[in-house]
Amino acid sequence: MHPNPAFRTTTQNGNLQFARERGFGQLTVAKDGLPLVAHVPFALTDSGDAADLHLVRSNPVARALTEPTPALIAISGPDSYISPDWYGIDDQVPTWNYVAVHLRGTLIPLPQEDLRKSLDRLSLAFEARLEPKPAWTAAKMPADLLDRLMRSIRPFRFEIETVDGTWKLTQNKVPEARMAAADHVDAYGIGQETRLLAALMRGASE
Repeated sequence: MHPNPAFRTTTQNGNLQFARERGFGQLTVAKDGLPLVAHVPFALTDSGDAADLHLVRSNPVARALTEPTPALIAISGPDSYISPDWYGIDDQVPTWNYVAVHLRGTLIPLPQEDLRKSLDRLSLAFEARLEPKPAWTAAKMPADLLDRLMRSIRPFRFEIETVDGTWKLTQNKVPEARMAAADHVDAYGIGQETRLLAALMRGASE
């Protein structure tokens, strides 16, 4: 996380809401001194103190975990390169604006019999956003095929202990410079979801 407090003002609830809406991140654990990373969808609990997820059994993270293990889920948001020319002021340097939230906690392997409930919670978390389309459910799958697919994955619960967020949106510049940079990000941004990032920059406070 960026150490500048200007970029760390979002509340824990705000960071959790961002993580909930994204629902996808990089899960990292350490094994024998080396990092293992998996890209995973997840569903936060209503209280925001845990997340449901699953991994294919052949995934190195799944193979490595036999007991509760410290872990991190990093969730990335919009980002873009920022040219110093965009501020309209002198003596500036290039930088990169971005939004990121880190969830730290413990990744716990669950009994295989918990898998179906975990999968149902995860699919419903995303299907509910597709209304008015009727939600897809596992009940639409042939039972034998569903059982075969479920044997290839393992359920996990990620218990969240700390939540950190960086919202680097040029809050450390005067409003005129921030707005000018936002306009250029909107028009010429190099990164991901640059129009969303520009909107966040316009709404950021000093």
